[in-house]
Amino acid sequence: MIINIDWKPDKTSKIPIYIQIKEYIHKKIINGEWTVGMKIPSQRKLAELLEVNRSTVMNAFEELIADGFLEGNTGNGTRVKNNLWSLFQTTSPPNWNHYVENGIYKPNLPTIQDIHKVEPQTNIIRLGTGEPSPEMYPKDIMGEVLKTLSTKIEIMGYEEEKGLPQLRKQLCHYLETLGINATPSSILVVSGALQALQLISLGLLRGGSTLLLENPSYVNSLNVFQSLGIKLANIPMDRNGMDTSFIKSYKRRYNASLVYTNPTFHNPTGNVMTLERRKHLLTVCEEEQLPIIEDDVYRELWIDTPPPPALKSMDNNGSILYIGSISKALSPGLRIGWIVGPEQVINRLADIKMQTDYGSSSLSQWAVTEWLESGKYVKHLESMREALRLRRSTAIRVLQNEFVDIAEWTVPSGGFYIWLRLPPTISIKELFYEALAFGILLNPGKLYDEQSFHYLRLSYSYASLFDLEKGIKKLGQIIRKLINN
Repeated sequence: MIINIDWKPDKTSKIPIYIQIKEYIHKKIINGEWTVGMKIPSQRKLAELLEVNRSTVMNAFEELIADGFLEGNTGNGTRVKNNLWSLFQTTSPPNWNHYVENGIYKPNLPTIQDIHKVEPQTNIIRLGTGEPSPEMYPKDIMGEVLKTLSTKIEIMGYEEEKGLPQLRKQLCHYLETLGINATPSSILVVSGALQALQLISLGLLRGGSTLLLENPSYVNSLNVFQSLGIKLANIPMDRNGMDTSFIKSYKRRYNASLVYTNPTFHNPTGNVMTLERRKHLLTVCEEEQLPIIEDDVYRELWIDTPPPPALKSMDNNGSILYIGSISKALSPGLRIGWIVGPEQVINRLADIKMQTDYGSSSLSQWAVTEWLESGKYVKHLESMREALRLRRSTAIRVLQNEFVDIAEWTVPSGGFYIWLRLPPTISIKELFYEALAFGILLNPGKLYDEQSFHYLRLSYSYASLFDLEKGIKKLGQIIRKLINN
């Protein structure tokens, strides 16, 4: 587990380093940041994070134990024993660990927690991050958009429960270019695709329900459904997308309620579901009366040729909930996405959204409205595709030069990801931490499929071009070293 410590001792100070460490931990405890019963970083880990000798940390621990603030148990680590107030109280303070461990929402997988803690570090080369590079951020155009808004926004209050009317109207025009017919009343503005999935899990499914989805899948790396007692049944996929021949048997076996699919530039494999497979998916689900969640957030990021039509564009029965987002193509920080579906479903999800956050950011909704209405978004997509084309070419060139005999991959036709298969002798866990020691952050395939032990989701979208090439080359060297050990 990676622990973030936002402090280091002052080695130029006259105060002994172990005393500085003792006071830092003491302050964490008496301020209530490290609560009674909480397990704290080990001596070894703290020494590593603070860049000091382990014996120095040991001295600090010994004094805190002697003062009654810490207790150490062999094999169970060191925990906070008391805080300043508990030393003078006859009753014990609240056991926050009990609350933390028993909350209904499951924690992220440990590796994902590690990734989230390391990502903000500026010296890290992020080869797994699924978002646009800062190099692709349209800073000047965004400045123009925000400046324009100052003359358009008369009041900054809560928007309608389904979202800003002007934005939903522009989304109707945009969706029409994708072959999707929708009216503003059938669109819900959400704070990104992840919130769309959360609302669906809360509003449309009950505990014990089963969701069918591709394997591997981004959803497997989340706990959005699992935390509510919703089961996931993984359907195999091939280069043509989800193997739809399994749907009928899986529906009966698991009494499934919904199908989730990410058919276009799939996360994490980069695959695109063929038109024939899409049609078969629609036919089977119609026969089985299975609604579909279509996660289409990567659609506009095609590099070679436009992808097959969205499933929603072929939906004549209102059986598909369509999820789109501005995060992948423009800016994740705007936190704006949308769900398109039958009005009664959208009304239900809108009601839940109002109960959770009372609407997405008004400023962001106005900004996205301006991007769409002015035509700037369409022009930006052209530059995004060109930038992704260059990045994909760079990544593939380095892979062909450095990985040809140690990995397998397929060249994606769009999106952000290359699904990299490594030799079975490689421990991906060991590779993750070995790469991290060299300043390279990876996304192991096991996050998306328990059986993908030897895969990496390699992203060419985030790191700078220089770091992308440097990082992949270094990754190849690390892998060869592990193979030869």
